[in-house]
Amino acid sequence: TLVFLAVVPARAGEEYSIDPAHTAVGFKISHLGLSWTYGRFNDVAGTFVLDSEAGKCSFNVTIKVASIDTGNQKRDEHLRGEDFFAEKKFPTMSFKSTSVKAVKDGYQVTGDFTLRGVTRSITFTLVGGRTVEFPRGVKRTGFSTELTLKRSDFGMDRFKDAVGDEVYIAISFEGTKK
Repeated sequence: TLVFLAVVPARAGEEYSIDPAHTAVGFKISHLGLSWTYGRFNDVAGTFVLDSEAGKCSFNVTIKVASIDTGNQKRDEHLRGEDFFAEKKFPTMSFKSTSVKAVKDGYQVTGDFTLRGVTRSITFTLVGGRTVEFPRGVKRTGFSTELTLKRSDFGMDRFKDAVGDEVYIAISFEGTKK
């Protein structure tokens, strides 16, 4: 089997679509201070623009709340409900960058994260950005990041004695050039 893989430099203003088959949004949160509950969101979509001038880069992502998956259907239904994500009222969460700066091995990204109708500015570092052609003729790139958010900042303040306030998030995604 012959696999073609070539490293290709990013050009000005190239737009990419997030590849859901090669994207993961995972999280962990404390349960009773005894153990961790792990989960992921399975429906992630978005676009991003890469430019040799970092200030012209942008990242836009939407996650469907209904796609939460902790491996326990009863818990997932509870998380979708009013006590946590209120999925019927707020079916998506989203991120839209407002500032992108070049840093070693990637970008420092600041933007508006909206969850449960609450929008807060967050900043994180995206690592990666190497661009390849795979399969032949399909230009793709990828990034990863880890960050921590407080669920109470977004109106999720129920069950504080049982469920931690800090949510640890790990994100890895690839995009294909449009």
